[in-house]
Amino acid sequence: MSNASSSAASGAMDPVRAKRGLWSSRLAFILAATGSAVGLGNIWKFPYITGENGGGAFVLVYLLCIAAVGLPIMMAEVLIGRRGGLSPVNSMRAITSHEGLKPAWRWLAVIGVLAGFLILSFYSVIGGWAISYVGTAATGQLTGQTAESIGAIFSGLLSDPLTLLMWHTLFMALVMVVVARGVRSGLERAVSILMPALFVLLLVVVGYAMTTGHFGQAVAFLFQPDFSKLTTSGVLVALGHAFFTLSLGMGVMMAYGSYLPKDISIAKTSITVSVMDTAVALLAGLAIFPIVFANGLEPGAGPGLIFQTLPLAFGQMPMGSLFGTLFFLLLIFAAWTSGISLLEPLVEWLEEQKGMNRKVSTLGAGIVCWLLGIASILSLNLWSDFAPLGMFAMFEGKTIFDLLDFLTANILLPLGGLLVAVFVGWYMSRQALESELSMSPTVFSVWYRVLRYFTPIAVAVVFVYNLV
Repeated sequence: MSNASSSAASGAMDPVRAKRGLWSSRLAFILAATGSAVGLGNIWKFPYITGENGGGAFVLVYLLCIAAVGLPIMMAEVLIGRRGGLSPVNSMRAITSHEGLKPAWRWLAVIGVLAGFLILSFYSVIGGWAISYVGTAATGQLTGQTAESIGAIFSGLLSDPLTLLMWHTLFMALVMVVVARGVRSGLERAVSILMPALFVLLLVVVGYAMTTGHFGQAVAFLFQPDFSKLTTSGVLVALGHAFFTLSLGMGVMMAYGSYLPKDISIAKTSITVSVMDTAVALLAGLAIFPIVFANGLEPGAGPGLIFQTLPLAFGQMPMGSLFGTLFFLLLIFAAWTSGISLLEPLVEWLEEQKGMNRKVSTLGAGIVCWLLGIASILSLNLWSDFAPLGMFAMFEGKTIFDLLDFLTANILLPLGGLLVAVFVGWYMSRQALESELSMSPTVFSVWYRVLRYFTPIAVAVVFVYNLV
């Protein structure tokens, strides 16, 4: 065990935090955690899965799932991070040592850190698409195009490995520059600029959407439940997305929690982050659906909604080039803040465990992630027929890109979240939890019971459903 780990494992469970750095304020943590939670899942995935699952009823179920599943696990992950005061893996090592639990529980954190790292490798490729589309929209290439020509632009991008490599490299460089600068000079300073800018851009695009004449239709679609359109599959999708949208099960909230001062309420900050993340998802819907409806397009257009359906709409609307550019800039900001958080847990561990300085650990982790991303790029074109695990029915036809997405979203993240709920709810001492959360006995009891009983069952259902 490293010196840092030994320190954390000793009685007080309070390592020398000043050396590692802390968030300067509650707002700094909220912005960073919200920046992690707000990503492509909010602006890309939430609108299209809402469209596919009938709108209002799906949104209502999603909000309930955020409250009953996402929030309890977020609080548990932040609690682990602050309790241990180290990287996710070393925090788990410190807590299990302090409480006399089996050291094998540290694999809970290993799964999370691995999941975040694998996600970043292909997430960076998608972030590169957004960077590419900023230039495409700004230069007027979307104006007056047909659906076929818009589709050709996207297909042309995916079929060009060198262009994809260029944008992937740029996105990873943006992430690494921020992470290398540390907690206050890097992460905190970046999110203090990017998150307000993201909200402003989002509100500007929503304002533009209000001029389309179809804003009322979009509001009705999002907020008037029609339960006849909601299926069992839709409920499970809502449950799964509520879990994934908050960056749970990937070590991020543990890492960010390790920088959280002791005098800041975990419950209040977690609730604020959940509310802000949900607000961004709903605002993204209010930005996108009026434009979709105004152009007679389908709200359930699937994953192509952002990169094929919306570009078609922007190309047909007044000032479409300007607002298309702003929209994809918004997408970059969302992806960038999430990318930063995905790299942080591994960098934090390399600093502690291997004694690397911040810049070297960032460079090492970033380069390996960048190299893995190249495999995802090639799977979109030159290796599009290569399915590494195709001999198994579950993975049949899945390229490297598809495989990484499936393994993380359907196996590693729910497994990590399930283990967090079980570990905190059933194995950590109640005294330790009460000490960290500092909530009223009644509120604590509600959270504790939900985390112990309802949350693990809900996550397990999603886990099994995704596999079956």
